Amino acid sequence: MAKIHNCPMDNKLARLLFLPNLLQKKSFFLFGPRATGKTTIIRQQLPDVLRIDLLRGNEYLRLSASPWELESIIFGGASQPDLVVIDEIQRVPDLLNEVHRLIEERGVRFLLTGSSARSLRKAGVNLLAGRAWRAELFPLVSCEIPHFNIERHLRYGGLPSVVLSNEPEEELIAYVETYLSQEIRAEGLARNLPAFARFLNVAAINSGQRVNYSKVASDAQVSPSTVTEYYSVLEDTLLGFRLEPWAKSVKRKPSQTGRFYLFDLGVWHTLIQTGDLSRNSDLFGRSFEHFIAQELRAFLSYTRSQDRLSFWRTQEGIEVDFCIGDHTAIECKASARVTMRDAKGLIALREEGVFRSLLLVSNDDLNRMEDGIKFVSWRTFLDELWRNCELTLRMKGGNTGTPKS
Repeated sequence: MAKIHNCPMDNKLARLLFLPNLLQKKSFFLFGPRATGKTTIIRQQLPDVLRIDLLRGNEYLRLSASPWELESIIFGGASQPDLVVIDEIQRVPDLLNEVHRLIEERGVRFLLTGSSARSLRKAGVNLLAGRAWRAELFPLVSCEIPHFNIERHLRYGGLPSVVLSNEPEEELIAYVETYLSQEIRAEGLARNLPAFARFLNVAAINSGQRVNYSKVASDAQVSPSTVTEYYSVLEDTLLGFRLEPWAKSVKRKPSQTGRFYLFDLGVWHTLIQTGDLSRNSDLFGRSFEHFIAQELRAFLSYTRSQDRLSFWRTQEGIEVDFCIGDHTAIECKASARVTMRDAKGLIALREEGVFRSLLLVSNDDLNRMEDGIKFVSWRTFLDELWRNCELTLRMKGGNTGTPKS
């Protein structure tokens, strides 16, 4: 394994998501897993706004007992703010009724952050009926990390505290323990924590694979219905995401079974207790694919794209790793040398006559076009991807200070 390089200790990492422009005309929910940097980005980009932090005991107790006091908190001073941040809104769901009213009656714009949509949905609360849109903050992507090192990233992931740490393994172990104790136990999301911990380990082992609920249930020693519920917990607490298959295939019958990925490579490797990540291992290949999945998912979210990220697999087992909408198909290979034999899935998908762009992304530095398929190194691919992201953000009035890879 290549030597792991530390990231410079810069606590002002530039983020692609630029809140001031996002909030120019609309209120937003900003969701993101714990420790992805929601509080930091707010402090850096919105330093002068009124911020109500529901993780603070006094603010939580006051507003959970009397949600209607939100108005006096906002308008009780000399200034009349038109933008207010409420952190961890899921802790007091009833506040959303007051938020709704203040948007309508007082013209206040809100940024409402949270690490779980589950509490809001289970409470059946007012989700503002379209008066607030949704944005997400993800772990750091490649272009947000100075001196990006792929070996380090594939092993330790992109949580800011981990990227900036000289002890990334310790940070990740603490993160996983905090997730189980604070997010799951405190929120009452799983009544049987040992069973959920077993499931979480099995789900991690199968991350990036098609979900076989019966097998996961057997391995985790819980019922299939419990497995379904637990996967929903992972999605709702933003610890994982699901990819559904591209189902428009006509030439070949597509598989109907989706894949599930954990949200961060470092958290994944911590759960499955990875040691060294050898370049020649199957796990390195899975990590490389997982990495590209996370970059694509963040790209589509940050550019406010309506394209759906999916994958293609036939019932005969032919597959392509990622499909963006109906226009781009991407196969990932961790190999340092790739040939047309590695593109057999793309060749099969081309017969559908739908996708305009067919890409094979790999560790091979030789970029070329061969038989209609673009072979591109991961670095070139991501440079182009995030350059397109910056251009899109500029056209939409977004961040123009995007960091370079």
